[in-house]
Amino acid sequence: MKACRTRCQPLLFSLLGISMNAVSRGQEFLDGVRDESPILLGVVPFGMIFGALAVASGLSGAAAQAMSSVVFAGSAQFIAAQLLGADASGIVIIMVVFVVNLRHALYSASVAPHVRSLKPGWKLMLAYLLTDEAYAVTITHYNSRGDSRGRQWYFLGAGLTLWTSWQLSTAVGILIGEGLPRSWPLGFVLPVSFIALVVPGLRDGASIAAAVIAGALGLAAGGLPYKTGIIVAALVGITVGMLVEGRRR
Repeated sequence: MKACRTRCQPLLFSLLGISMNAVSRGQEFLDGVRDESPILLGVVPFGMIFGALAVASGLSGAAAQAMSSVVFAGSAQFIAAQLLGADASGIVIIMVVFVVNLRHALYSASVAPHVRSLKPGWKLMLAYLLTDEAYAVTITHYNSRGDSRGRQWYFLGAGLTLWTSWQLSTAVGILIGEGLPRSWPLGFVLPVSFIALVVPGLRDGASIAAAVIAGALGLAAGGLPYKTGIIVAALVGITVGMLVEGRRR
């Protein structure tokens, strides 16, 4: 039966006017959707929390939705919303978000060999869709076989699945947030949510040292003008983490 299916499928697709390349691209895309879907169980709740808390921090519903569409980076959005609620300056917000998102440079370097032959339009689109969750399944798929041809459709399927769920969950969160009384003390949920994002990643001495030092310094330098204490704490924490990691080697 399997041998018959292997021989008959190309003939059937040819009769229907469907190229095998189109079938392969479609299958890659659907595989990306399939592999990304289980991860949405953790993504959707955080999208809803972000939407509700962004509104609670003073952002309009349109601004919160635009942030999910343009920035499309969960941890950076949580931090940006918190800083906006604290009246931080624009330059501080940009610098902090830049530091938080530096890890995407490592993701890009890892994926680059597999997308080098793609046209600029493809590279721009995939760069926009490159997130923690999309990278995790995509790099595994790329590394499962040496040939990268057509694999961009898998990347696209995984990335669009995540992007769509993030936009929809943000919209639901915005609707929930706009319906809650302004008197409700929701401000504490933002830092608690971010702690929930960070803590699972503290798996070695370097990351723990970086988190502890950055947290302590962030509290100590909280009185610096324009909220620059956050930048100082982040940079010192990163430096400490790198030093600890270097000594381990």
